[in-house]
Amino acid sequence: MEEDALFEYALTSEEDIRREKEKARRLRRTQWWYNRLSSGICYYCRRQVGRADLTMDHIVPLSRGGKSRKGNLVPACKECNNNKKYLLPLEWEVYLEKLNAGFNGS
Repeated sequence: MEEDALFEYALTSEEDIRREKEKARRLRRTQWWYNRLSSGICYYCRRQVGRADLTMDHIVPLSRGGKSRKGNLVPACKECNNNKKYLLPLEWEVYLEKLNAGFNGS
């Protein structure tokens, strides 16, 4: 996980979220983001899904105080991004552990 993303917890106003979404839109048009997409691999599940099926995800969600900074933005497949929603990194890991335990019959 990206180190600086883990320390961005704070209550966030609607105006802050709007501003951060605009920053994310601008970053989405940069060479940096195209380079992040080039592998076509989801940051969370590590599946190769292709560039077109990757979305931009905030490791620490905007609604939980995350920022639109390079250290907090990762390419995620649509399935992981939709399932992760507003979860913090530790909460997401717990969710995945429970999901994997269910598949293993535990």
